[in-house]
Amino acid sequence: MNINHLVLMMGLLLTSVGGYFSIVGLATIFSGAFWSVVIMAGALETSKVVAASWLYRSWDITPWLIRIYMTLAVVILVAITSLGIFGYLSKAHLEQTINVQGNTSIQIEALERQTRVAQRQADSAIAALEMLDATVETLQEYDRIRGPEGAIAVMESQKEERDSLNQTITAAYAKIDALQTEITPLRIEQVSQEAEIGPLKYIAEAIYGQDRARDYFDVAVRWIIIVLVSVFDPLAIVMILAGNVGLKKRKKFLPLTEEEILKDVDMTSGDGYNLT
Repeated sequence: MNINHLVLMMGLLLTSVGGYFSIVGLATIFSGAFWSVVIMAGALETSKVVAASWLYRSWDITPWLIRIYMTLAVVILVAITSLGIFGYLSKAHLEQTINVQGNTSIQIEALERQTRVAQRQADSAIAALEMLDATVETLQEYDRIRGPEGAIAVMESQKEERDSLNQTITAAYAKIDALQTEITPLRIEQVSQEAEIGPLKYIAEAIYGQDRARDYFDVAVRWIIIVLVSVFDPLAIVMILAGNVGLKKRKKFLPLTEEEILKDVDMTSGDGYNLT
């Protein structure tokens, strides 16, 4: 196997992988007719490779109308393949974003909302207890300890209310502890999911700066996808053409086979053309 065969094989491999991404991407865009789009896109991908290879080898003998149309068709099909790849990679990014910011974040927000409600209940109960304590402290400051309106009597009259408030505080903090126990594994899972997009985050920070990276994260991802698309299918077609160029030139300079030599000998003697 020489380098021309290797270039041709790699070109076919690239166009096959790109074709797969494109077919799945296009089928996702037109999900209402999934299998119809898969069949259509698969036929177009195969036709593109065959047309590009045939057009190069038959350029000199092809009528100019067919030459122009097939060239435009190949270029348009490359653009369609790139569009399909773009859709495929965009879908993958969106699914990853949903995984990171989706169910886990929703669950965490719901639990945090319940935690805030429980904390407000505890704070309200604590504030009420402080008001009761302030009333007793005021009586004590004025030496009104005993008697029907003294500090002791007031504390006795507050006993039922104080017990209720203490129960409210205890229940609220117990609920907060239980909610925090549920939130902790969700936060760990969220951090793990965010680590998966860490490289893209650093790329966005490198381009737009750390302060603006979050606002331009999707833009950075979009440009990365565009760069990948721009060198995917076009490179595959160019490598297929390059392999054809190498094989065609190599064939031109190969020594004649024994059958070709005998054929030439027959043509120079007997009924063939006499070249001498």
